[in-house]
Amino acid sequence: MAPVTSLSDSVNQQLASAISAALPETTADPLLRRSDRADFQANGILALAKKAKANPRDLATQVVAQVVTGDVIRDIEVSGPGFLNVTITDKSIIENLAARYADTDRLGVPQAERPGTTVIDYAQPNVAKEMHVGHLRSAVIGDSVVQLLEFTGENVVRRHHIGDWGTQFGMLIQYLDEHPHELDHKAGTEDTAVSGEEAMSNLDRLYKAARKLFDSDEEFKTRARRRVVDLQAGDPHTLAMWQKFVDESKIYFFSVFEKLDMEVRDADIVGESGYNDMLAETCRLLEESGVAVRSEGALCVFFDDIKGPDGKPVPLIVQKSDGGYGYAATDLSAIRDRVFNLKANSLIYVVDARQSLHFKMVFETARRAGWLNDDVKAYQLAFGTVLGKDGKPFKTREGETVRLVDLLDEAIDRASAVVREKAQDLSEEEIAERGAQVGIGAVKYADLSTSANRDYKFDLDQMVSLNGDTSVYLQYAYARIQSILRKAGESRPQAHPELDLHEAERALGLHVDAFAETVAEAATEYAPHKLAAYLYQLASLYTSFYDKCPVLKAETPAHIENRLFLCDITARTLHQGMALLGIRTPERL
Repeated sequence: MAPVTSLSDSVNQQLASAISAALPETTADPLLRRSDRADFQANGILALAKKAKANPRDLATQVVAQVVTGDVIRDIEVSGPGFLNVTITDKSIIENLAARYADTDRLGVPQAERPGTTVIDYAQPNVAKEMHVGHLRSAVIGDSVVQLLEFTGENVVRRHHIGDWGTQFGMLIQYLDEHPHELDHKAGTEDTAVSGEEAMSNLDRLYKAARKLFDSDEEFKTRARRRVVDLQAGDPHTLAMWQKFVDESKIYFFSVFEKLDMEVRDADIVGESGYNDMLAETCRLLEESGVAVRSEGALCVFFDDIKGPDGKPVPLIVQKSDGGYGYAATDLSAIRDRVFNLKANSLIYVVDARQSLHFKMVFETARRAGWLNDDVKAYQLAFGTVLGKDGKPFKTREGETVRLVDLLDEAIDRASAVVREKAQDLSEEEIAERGAQVGIGAVKYADLSTSANRDYKFDLDQMVSLNGDTSVYLQYAYARIQSILRKAGESRPQAHPELDLHEAERALGLHVDAFAETVAEAATEYAPHKLAAYLYQLASLYTSFYDKCPVLKAETPAHIENRLFLCDITARTLHQGMALLGIRTPERL
């Protein structure tokens, strides 16, 4: 089905033609936007008049004279110093919505004709460590950006760059070799299988014990570093131990991502170890091209604008003086792989804002090496910190980092209580299912409704509230519409363009019509929060419509059908929009 032209685009095109007719050989953007004084307001005449050295109101009057009203534009008038206030016909609103409604799967949202390939790096937990609240944002934001890009037609390659290599594994393996009995602590037997969460909790405990010994015992530290060399050299016993940690960790990761209602595929997990074979060549290419130079035995890249407190340049260390490789070598090798093997045009890294300097240096190094250029770009989608209610970084009462699983379980418990309170004829099984959908949706929405680069407060009381800007409010609006549609009996949703619309119907219809351009903007800017804001306003406008316009008790059968149509297209838009945020919309709440 052909994409549906939005009403704002239709009006924009007509005004642009009118401007060209009033000022031949002039092309100008009317600068159209929604307005509370009319349906739309065009502000472009002011700048155009200044350029043409004309009176803005006179020019606006000339443009109005060129506009043909009746089909889409009902009325247009000059306002203030030269603004154009535009009111559109009720008929065009319903006709446009009917065209979107007919496009069942996409609601008129176009797909890219010549899509590029984007590699998105998100949800990067560490092997042998439990996921904590700090892992939440990368996973949730990254998953939504994937959904947005795929829906708009982009070829998306998902990459989960897990921490599965380095000194910590030499430390952990050496510790377990020296304390083999520790491995069986809390382990399962044939009769009592250990869950992914329990196995990871055990690994996390072992990691902390190994780290404590590593920091306090120089001899153990030396043995652990020697074990890292064994790992890098492919020693069979060491590799087998390492593989066991990776496999157990993945089982745990999958369980957490499943709880988050996210699809993470094994093929998409390419951790630090996946680039080992490229590290030496990456260093050779950088050194031979002069991008990196040796400094005190280390291979470094220097930058004129990056200096330490002492005023000396702070380099990006690609290879350490002892021959070991740091994060930079791995990240640069990953760029080479993504550009030359995966043929990516765009690389997106959903990574904590505190790593911005590292990625700025890595991207600049890749540009100097010719791996990134005007046709292949890298972008860090940096995100802020999750804060507690007190506005400080979110910690437990004991000052520990909050485990992600505990957080999600509490959200589900809170949401289940809300669902149980409101539940009508739901079984315990259904309450549990809805509770999970509402609880996880609440956590995701709180994150995604905030601009990624801002910090936000994690407040479960607010997140599961039926009032305010929450996913529960949006889910409840969707469920309310489904209830109305179920009660409609023989009446069916049907568009009636011949009817006059109530003010609340017009406001709702105009907003629904802006869905496609909102999705396009959110995808282009990697900005799920813009879609979240749109959906909240959609639910708010629907609430106003519901309060002011009886649906099943409307004055005529045609009005009932038309209002059911407005209900149904609103529900479909909410459902599709929430899906792009990774949030479920239950039919009943």
